[in-house]
Amino acid sequence: MPAPRPGPHPAPLPGPNDLGAWWMPFTANRAFRRKPRLVSGAEGMHYITPDGRHVLDGIAGLWCCNAGHAREPIVRAIRAQAGELDYAPPFQFGHPAAFALAGRLAALAPADLDRVFLCNSGSEAVDTALKIALAYWQARGEGRRTRLIGRERGYHGVGFGGISVGGIAANRRAFGPGLPGTDHLPHTYDRETQAFTVGEPDWGAHLADDLERIVALHDASTIAAVIVEPMAGSTGVLPPPKGYLERLRAICDRHGLLLIFDEVITGFGRLGHAFAAERYGVVPDMITFAKAVNSGTVPLGGVIVREPVHAALMQGPEHMVELFHGYTYSGHPLACAAALATLDLYRDEDLFARARALEPAFGQAVMSLRGLPGILDIRTVGLAAAIDLAGRPDAPGLRAFTIMDRAFEAGLVVRAAGDTLALTPPLIVREDQIGEMVDRLEPVIRANP
Repeated sequence: MPAPRPGPHPAPLPGPNDLGAWWMPFTANRAFRRKPRLVSGAEGMHYITPDGRHVLDGIAGLWCCNAGHAREPIVRAIRAQAGELDYAPPFQFGHPAAFALAGRLAALAPADLDRVFLCNSGSEAVDTALKIALAYWQARGEGRRTRLIGRERGYHGVGFGGISVGGIAANRRAFGPGLPGTDHLPHTYDRETQAFTVGEPDWGAHLADDLERIVALHDASTIAAVIVEPMAGSTGVLPPPKGYLERLRAICDRHGLLLIFDEVITGFGRLGHAFAAERYGVVPDMITFAKAVNSGTVPLGGVIVREPVHAALMQGPEHMVELFHGYTYSGHPLACAAALATLDLYRDEDLFARARALEPAFGQAVMSLRGLPGILDIRTVGLAAAIDLAGRPDAPGLRAFTIMDRAFEAGLVVRAAGDTLALTPPLIVREDQIGEMVDRLEPVIRANP
C-alpha cells in the first residue's frame, strides 16, 4: 500500500447524513449504501423509520431486545445512573450495581453457577470463558489441557478464540488458522430426518458420542473444555436433539472435561427459561451470556462460573491478582443499571413464562408457511424460528437477502443469514402480532421464488 501523500485531506470529510464513513459489521456495505434500511426510533414491538413508518421487529433487535424497545423502567434506570456514577474503574475498585447484578444473575443460574465475570459482549464472554478454562487447568497443575473443542456450524462471536471454536466457514476463512489445538464436534442437523420439526428433534442424540472419538484421538489429558450453544442460533436455529446435551454432559464428566454453554442467544427467555440449561436439565461448568441481559440497551456480557472452577483460581497471596484478564468497561455502571431494571421487568411481567406459553402458537404460525415456493425446511423452538430457502445456483444468499429487504418495505424486520431467514421476536410479542409477522412475510416469500 503506498504511503498517503502529505497535505490537505483529498476529499471533504463526511457530514452527519453521509453513509460512507461507517464500515458496517456483517453487512453488504455497498448494497446498503445504494438502498439503506434506516431506523431512527423504537418503541415496544416496533422500529420507527426516519419517515415515520412503524416496522414490526421480528428479530428482537439482534436476538437481544427481549423486553421490547425503549421500556421506560430501563430508560429511567440508565438516565439515573448516568447522573449519579458515569464510570467506575473495575480493576481493584467496584461499585454497588455490579455486585447487585452479579448476585441476581447467580440466583437465576442453576446449581452452583455462583460466580459472575462481567464483560461487554458475547464475543468477549466466550473468549473469557475459554481463558478461564485454560487458567483453571493451569491452577490445577494440569497445564497440558489446552485443547478446546467446538462444534461445526457453531457461532461463538468474532474474537480469535470464538472463531477458532466456532464452526461457520465464512467467519473463519479470511483470518488464518486461528488458535492451535482446536477440534470440532459434528453439527446436529440432518434435513432428511428432522425437516419441519417443532421443538427438539427425535433424531441426533448419538452425535454427542463423537466426543468419545475426539477424546480417543487427542487424549483427555490434553483437552480443557467443550463449548456448544444449547441451541445453535446464528447458523439457523438448530435445536438440540432430545437427549443430546445430557449425553454430552455425561461424556465430559467421564473424561473430566469442562463443559461451556454459550447462552448469548438462548439466555433470558428465548427458550422460555432464564437459561437453556434449565429447559434441558443440564448443568454446564460455565454459561456465557450477553444480548438480552439488559434487553440490548447498553453493551454487557459475562460468564457465570461454577464454584469449584472459581475456587481453584483463588490461590496465592491475597494481595495478588488471581486472574490476569478483564476489560476497561467490565461491569460498566450504565450497563449494570440497565440490566437490573431489565431483570425486574422479566420478573414482574413473567416474560419467561410468557414465552413458554406463546411457544405453541408461534411454532404453528411459522409452520403455516410450509408449502410456499422454495421453502426447504422450517425449524422452531421457544420463540425462535428459521426458514431455509432454496438458494439461487448463480447467486447464493441473494434470495434471502432480497426477502429481508422487501420485508422491511412491507413493515417487518427479519434476519437473513445465507439462504436462511430467522424470526426471533421480543418476548412481549402478542399472538396477533405473531400472525401479523407471518402475514407480512408470506407474500414477500411468494413473490421472490
